[in-house]
Amino acid sequence: MKNFKILIPTYNDWQSLSKLLNRINKEIEDLTHKISIIIIDDASTFDRQLEIENLSNINSIKILSMKENKGHARCIATGLKYIFEKEEFDYAIPMDGDGEDRPEEIIEFIKSSESAPEQTIVGERVKRSEAFIFKFCYFFHKIITLVFTGHSIKFGNFTCLTKSTVEKMINEKATWNSFSGALTKVEKNKISIPSIRGERYFGPSKMSFSNLINHSLSIISVFKNTVLIRSALFIIIYILMIKSNASIITAIPLILLLVMIYSISSLALRENMDEFDKALSNIKEIEKLK
Repeated sequence: MKNFKILIPTYNDWQSLSKLLNRINKEIEDLTHKISIIIIDDASTFDRQLEIENLSNINSIKILSMKENKGHARCIATGLKYIFEKEEFDYAIPMDGDGEDRPEEIIEFIKSSESAPEQTIVGERVKRSEAFIFKFCYFFHKIITLVFTGHSIKFGNFTCLTKSTVEKMINEKATWNSFSGALTKVEKNKISIPSIRGERYFGPSKMSFSNLINHSLSIISVFKNTVLIRSALFIIIYILMIKSNASIITAIPLILLLVMIYSISSLALRENMDEFDKALSNIKEIEKLK
């Protein structure tokens, strides 16, 4: 019997979290493993209203309440650091709290961990539920990431991490900025299972177009050295190609690239190991619900 810790960051979305907890309890009823949940409350401003049933299949539930809002990625990073330093566990499963990471896929992660116990497992997104324009932008994000980093990153937070991978993650400063970027950087020994992106339980998606750009650039910034080398090569080749036809129009790609490099360099500054080391000091209180 293995010990799984499910990490769920949340901010004000107590209605979705309530439904998710009830769904998780139902999905895991036939499992013999120990399933515990750590909720990381990112300094919510709404009163907590959890409408939960008898969660008899969940071993324990804790809420880590943050003093200051740090954002989604840093909540997950804090959760990873907390369980590694304070809890006993074999695997960690970070997931979104709004229903887009489907609780029925937790079973698939656990089954895969039984057949490949030493490997971290990622949920490779094979289908999304968003509108066409978002799907197109997300596809473009994957292409840009591949071109500039050399990595095809088709997963998000929804993963099943071995304890050894968690240790690598909490010792990598990029985890403080981008979960999927950091995991790609530190862990080569991973396998994937297909994952279908679900629909939010309540309310509109918080992933706006600007948030998607920031998310994409944050991932790319993890590999900033590779980006700088590839960008330099592109600039040299492009200048040689257009030198006889240089104009304001032909300069636009160079300007956009320089803006992107500046943005990536700025985001890379968020990789602060000193802040990450002190992440647990941002926990205001720990409440045990079960």
